[in-house]
Amino acid sequence: MELSLRRLRILHEFARRGTVTATARALHYTPSAVSQQLAELEREVGHVLLEPVGRRRQLTDTGRTLAMHAEQILAAEERARIALEQQHDVVTGTLTVGVLATVAASLVPPALAILSRRHPGLAVRTREVSPEAALTAVRDGDLDMSFVLDYPPDASAPWELSLDATVVAVEQLHLVVPAGMFQHGSPVELADLAECSWVASGRDTDFGRALLAVCRRAGFEPRIAHQVDEQATAMAMVAGDLGITLVADLGLTLRPRGVEIHRLQQPIARRVILLRRNATRQRPSESAFLRAVLDAAASLELAPSGHPETSPSVIGRTSGPTSSARTRSKEFPASP
Repeated sequence: MELSLRRLRILHEFARRGTVTATARALHYTPSAVSQQLAELEREVGHVLLEPVGRRRQLTDTGRTLAMHAEQILAAEERARIALEQQHDVVTGTLTVGVLATVAASLVPPALAILSRRHPGLAVRTREVSPEAALTAVRDGDLDMSFVLDYPPDASAPWELSLDATVVAVEQLHLVVPAGMFQHGSPVELADLAECSWVASGRDTDFGRALLAVCRRAGFEPRIAHQVDEQATAMAMVAGDLGITLVADLGLTLRPRGVEIHRLQQPIARRVILLRRNATRQRPSESAFLRAVLDAAASLELAPSGHPETSPSVIGRTSGPTSSARTRSKEFPASP
């Protein structure tokens, strides 16, 4: 009996997700293709692996047993791939990395330029994901690595134990307001913004929860007049005099005309984090990408203090701000 790794992977995903539709979505197949491959696997092993329950299907006892062994086989296959990478002097392969809009527009291009010079045989594909979906995608193996954001501790949630989290950049959040709203160059107290309308993402997002947390510490509830997720869109609405917003360093590269940037009297930092699975931490291609990202962040003056290139700083999401969350005195001229 010969078992197909591809079909074992499909069975493994079905065991984790519970439906053919969810399995197909995770593996980027059609539901009919998933059903066909599972049926072919049943013919290979000579046993019924799935049985109908109402309008759905579930694993039989034999199916659960094979799915359990499939997980072990796939883990061994991943370890074998890592071991083969480690045997080569030249770093090659393909990585699929989850990116956020602001990171893709600012940090990723210089990082990939550095990586291309150092390791021309290493290909990187990027896929835009929401911060909330990134953790699941990396944990489930849909992505090799992903950028996520970490806000002040009272807006955070714990990382998955199976994930390795490395701080690659530290950003300050800056106030973005319509031109002429405040005296140029003057820092602003967050508490003075209690009566303002905000343009920001909702409370079901990491940024929305972070905004709510910092405003509550300042003594008020932010009034979100326009709920948008992208910082570029938020700044465009601010330019139209529809409210104010907070934008991090990387997002400021997308600022439009008609807005001004002000420092906050009490600085707020957030960390840009690169997630990967603990099981793949020794993979040379992932380490090479991490080093390139750290060097790119350093070129943008956003690197964590100490630049942990050789020994990345692994953090827990519930930990407090690190020493790298320093305040940088940087003046931002008004857009022309």
